[in-house]
Amino acid sequence: MSYHPERPMIVQGDHSLLLETHNTRFHEARDAISPFAELEKSQEHIHSYRLNPLSLWNAAAAGHTLEEAETALRNHSKYTIPDNVLEELRRTFALYGKLVLTKENEQVLRLSIHDPFIAAQIAADNKLNELLLEQIDEDQFLIDKDNRGPLKHALIKLGFPVDDQAGFHDGPEFKLALRDHTRSDGHDCALREYQQQAVDSFVASGSHGVIVLACGAGKTLVAMAAMARIGMNTLVITPNTAAAHQWHAEMLDKTDIDSSDLGEYTGSRKDIQPVTIATYQMLTYRPEKDADMPHMALITQQEWGLIIFDEVHVLPAPVFRAVSEIQARRRLGLTATLIREDGLERDVFSLIGPKRYDLPWRELEQSGFIAKAHCIEIRVPMAKDDHFAHATAEDRHKAYRIAAENRVKDHVAEALIEKHDGEGILVIGQYIKQLQRIAEHLDAPVITGRMSSKERERHYAAFRAGELRLLVVSKVANYAIDLPDASIAIQISGSFGSRQEEAQRLGRILRPKGGPAYFYTLVSDQSEELKFASNRQRFLAEQGYDYMIEDWGE
Repeated sequence: MSYHPERPMIVQGDHSLLLETHNTRFHEARDAISPFAELEKSQEHIHSYRLNPLSLWNAAAAGHTLEEAETALRNHSKYTIPDNVLEELRRTFALYGKLVLTKENEQVLRLSIHDPFIAAQIAADNKLNELLLEQIDEDQFLIDKDNRGPLKHALIKLGFPVDDQAGFHDGPEFKLALRDHTRSDGHDCALREYQQQAVDSFVASGSHGVIVLACGAGKTLVAMAAMARIGMNTLVITPNTAAAHQWHAEMLDKTDIDSSDLGEYTGSRKDIQPVTIATYQMLTYRPEKDADMPHMALITQQEWGLIIFDEVHVLPAPVFRAVSEIQARRRLGLTATLIREDGLERDVFSLIGPKRYDLPWRELEQSGFIAKAHCIEIRVPMAKDDHFAHATAEDRHKAYRIAAENRVKDHVAEALIEKHDGEGILVIGQYIKQLQRIAEHLDAPVITGRMSSKERERHYAAFRAGELRLLVVSKVANYAIDLPDASIAIQISGSFGSRQEEAQRLGRILRPKGGPAYFYTLVSDQSEELKFASNRQRFLAEQGYDYMIEDWGE
């Protein structure tokens, strides 16, 4: 067995990859394997990645090759790579493209399988046969067009990704173009090189799939450029009303669309136009608990040429079911991270489409397109009474909340705000009573889901204008809120260390401002909160950030 001690990586037989963080070639190795492997743990001295089918299929769909993957492993591994890892790597990579879906006629699709063993397995599967019209050859099956989504979903659950080349129905034509300069302030609207690459990758791949770019990197502009390229009626679905209004403003500012052609489908307004902006909450609304969702027809029954799913990593399950029905529409998912805490990344792959473009956050930071961020976890002691209540809590959820609402965090947050006086600061948390307590102490507005959209947007506007320098915000500010002057985020509590949430909260401060951004997370020491801190570290390490840990008072 060959041995190269200067290299930073050990490839293990269980398909895990261990990277030594202190090795001088760590960053080079991490960048080489990140398109193919998923980060699992980010401990101080060793980061652990894993090669898994979805990470490899996404790599293949994005244009990466098996040769690239093998070269990345061989160039950075200390030891000879186990034969079973290479064999599984080749087998998994080869699966992408073996099942190809094409159009037979207006009502029927053809599933071609370039592997006799897979074809035989599918032919013998009774559940799959319910989705097939007939087998016309050993490796050829016909399916009804309405089973396109359910079949792809069922096949990927069995470990078989489908390369969907069946094409799309054209929606009504609607032309728009990006402006040369923004309407509001005359700034250049030209696409950056990576934004143009993202648009080109999406359109060249057949106009279905996901673009992954950091918050602040211009995903909305990429989507508008894709709309201009496709030139058809478009539905944009966003996480909340504030995000919908932000999309509305961006469309008017950066494209030549007339306001009369731009509709909104939210709780306050239901106006369907060639470009319509809706929310996930509106589409999944039920008048009663067990009632139907009357607004879901906006997706399934209107003739859209393109549907854009903003923040696709939070797509609700009912919307997944609707997407399963509209596989003949072009679909674009936008996200800062494909991580889903519910494990439904596989559903995004099969129903929205594979990852088409992904640019590492640190590469954007190094190019100056997003702010340089310092990520710091501060371990905060608990008051004696809270510590005792935490130790005697009846279950871990109650213990977690006691730790999360630790009152000592109020004083730490106040000290950090004084340290960064004059900068745009967000105090972000999970629990409303805690946020109200801190906001009252700091004499700052607190923004929660209970506040009207109009009132929320008034505070956001004041912050953007520099009239407010401090906002206390709940999880309603996690998604798609543009606060370009924010450079400091103080996270006082969160959703059990959700990596998805971490991405969104960090993204709130990444707009380039000429100086660094600081992302503080306050964690109660010797508490249930510490058990979830590794999730946050894992996400930040995956993006290439150093994660500092400090003890308060030292």
